[in-house]
Amino acid sequence: MRLSTFSDYSLRVLMYLGLQPGRLATISEIAEAYGISEAHLMKVIHHLGRSGFVETVRGKGGGVRLGRAPQDIVLGDVVRRTENDTGLAGCHSETKSCRLKDVCRLTAILDEALKNLYLVLDGYTVADLVEPGGPLTQAIRFPAPSA
Repeated sequence: MRLSTFSDYSLRVLMYLGLQPGRLATISEIAEAYGISEAHLMKVIHHLGRSGFVETVRGKGGGVRLGRAPQDIVLGDVVRRTENDTGLAGCHSETKSCRLKDVCRLTAILDEALKNLYLVLDGYTVADLVEPGGPLTQAIRFPAPSA
């Protein structure tokens, strides 16, 4: 399984915000830190806000910050809310008809694999991804604090 760009960007946003909890960050600074599109990031942040993972503050001096403590944001929950198609094979699609559907064991095996993927993701939170002052903090260029 390969995560969609949408899920990848969602996790990156949460990591960025998790490294500086409580601080308001702008979409442009997050986009610049990762070298990604602001337009696409706006959609990601909107979705994360609707899901309660981030809080957005409008107006001058506004921005985005985590909507919950990093240890309360479970990675499995994020991926479940950001992935549209979680089937590992085309036969999982309700719109496709497969002649082997009723006798194929592959579907059950892939379902088990997907359940185990989420079981692993459910064991981790954003807090597990971030360590303020750690190597990730050094790798991401944060804007200098304003005086």
